[in-house]
Amino acid sequence: MSANAAKTKAHRAITGRIVVATHNAGKLREMRDLLAPYGIEAVSAGELNLPEPDETGETFRSNARIKAQAAAQKSGLTSFADDSGLVVDALGGDPGIYSARWAGPDKDFNGAMAQIEKLLQERGATLPAQRKAHFVSALCVCWPDGHMEEFEARIDGTLVWPPRGTKGFGYDPMFLPDGHERTFGEMPPEEKHGLPPLGKGLSHRARAFVKLAEACLVR
Repeated sequence: MSANAAKTKAHRAITGRIVVATHNAGKLREMRDLLAPYGIEAVSAGELNLPEPDETGETFRSNARIKAQAAAQKSGLTSFADDSGLVVDALGGDPGIYSARWAGPDKDFNGAMAQIEKLLQERGATLPAQRKAHFVSALCVCWPDGHMEEFEARIDGTLVWPPRGTKGFGYDPMFLPDGHERTFGEMPPEEKHGLPPLGKGLSHRARAFVKLAEACLVR
């Protein structure tokens, strides 16, 4: 059996309309940008008034699975979920899967970034080598019949203070990816998560999406 035949047998192609299982406007924009070149029509869980499930998983992957399964069951459509977050070495991996919750119900990421900086200062983490962190993105696609495809990726970097830039969302303004001089908050969308030929698939979400695209999407 050829490699292409094996790949086709192992994975299921995504076609038609898909539900992006998020109520986060920033995340939805990135997902739509990534899906657009493949002709996939994306509607959000928020636009369909789907309830947000309780994210009771202990990993990014399990929480992505919970969201994708819930959206697929409620909508009857193929659903696509991302669970992502910031993992800070000096904080023992926090905020991790609780990254969104650190911002509270009002999604105050400025406050969440200030809290991270406060904790880093309390630990004496003032040098770049002491402020290492990485973003993780776990993607899950779930079909109404229960079939799932899962992918995960990360990007490493350093936390800067004060935050820089207003182009991203969440913790982007304080995250400086390794090998770059601009934070995610300073990067335009095509630089942060654009795919070739416009971009390099830099972000954690873009890197996970590249894996998904190679397995499940056809231009």
